[in-house]
Amino acid sequence: MNIVPNTYEYFSHKRVIFGKPLAESVSEELDHHDARKVFVISTRSLSQKTDVVSQLQRVLGNKFGGLFDQVVSHVPRAVGIAATEHARSIKPDLIISIGGGSAIDTGKLVQICLAENIKTTEELDRFRVVTDSNGASHVPTIKTSGIRQLVIPTTLSGAEWSHTTGSTDDERGIKDIYIQSDLAAPGILLVPEILKHTPLDIWLTSGFRGVDHAIGSLVSKNAHPFTNSTTAEGLRMLNRSLRATKYDPDNVEHRFESLIALWLASTGMMRMQYGASHGLSWHLSAVADVAHGHCSCVLIPATLRFNKAYTIDAQRQISEILGQPDVEAADAVLDLIRALDLPEKMREVGIRREHLGKIANDAMGNLLVRNNCRPITSVDDVMEILEMAF
Repeated sequence: MNIVPNTYEYFSHKRVIFGKPLAESVSEELDHHDARKVFVISTRSLSQKTDVVSQLQRVLGNKFGGLFDQVVSHVPRAVGIAATEHARSIKPDLIISIGGGSAIDTGKLVQICLAENIKTTEELDRFRVVTDSNGASHVPTIKTSGIRQLVIPTTLSGAEWSHTTGSTDDERGIKDIYIQSDLAAPGILLVPEILKHTPLDIWLTSGFRGVDHAIGSLVSKNAHPFTNSTTAEGLRMLNRSLRATKYDPDNVEHRFESLIALWLASTGMMRMQYGASHGLSWHLSAVADVAHGHCSCVLIPATLRFNKAYTIDAQRQISEILGQPDVEAADAVLDLIRALDLPEKMREVGIRREHLGKIANDAMGNLLVRNNCRPITSVDDVMEILEMAF
């Protein structure tokens, strides 16, 4: 085996509590924190249509400081500022986010805004990652506020496994990324009982984002044996458990298997250069509010075809993992997409032809796109992928 020298970074996660009830999980994690006032971030659907948030409040007792449940997909800057102002009013020493990726990313943006005393959307410009015309990225230094976030995911977006957050600048029509080491949650709570509340379409859609995490690592230009092993098993488990959930939506065991699979699939997140599929997703979501999972559905097959000559062995492995060793990886992925009744083309998710030029131009400033395994050096390269995906 030819192992190329590399570096694998461990984020500042400390514990993963998995398979235990919500009350037990939260109580166990709180024993590791000297928290007096906890700020909870959730989605309205969880806070208003289920008893999950009220359960959390009961567990917190007099430590509960307040709730922000006005989370919006892709975290518009204004929503992050509003959540921060709410947090400032109660002066928390710990944040708990419960929900999908947007709830978790909102909490991360609040951490940044508190650390840097950000009060307006414009002030966020100083802290976003910027990629220049040569593909080199500048990651600004961001202070830490000392306020950490615990996360309780209810979807398969994978936001709990990274030290990054994304936020959409509605004026520019671009989703920006922010990176700071303390954005990685010290405590991740994987609770089976609450997964039943996530609607099937959202569960399967977010699950395909997990598929993208796994495939992005396997075809990465800096792939290595550790993440190849973990993400391959994660992809195998996702293929099995997502199909099972499609036909038995109320089976919590299948859903929990997918959540554990995502843990494995995400071990390359922000360590591997995921490439064009992941990077282009930010631009689809910014121009047409496309769910990240749907972005992955419509982009993975096209990027696999674009990258085929550079990733022959990895794509052969992907086909085998998906149970179809005799077909191309892109077609094996399409089979899973169709089995889950998910969209195959960008035009099915609200992308119009007139969007393609802006997406392609903006993507040239995206650090993941510019680090694709097959070099992307021009707008024409991006357009080749977009045309196949359209």
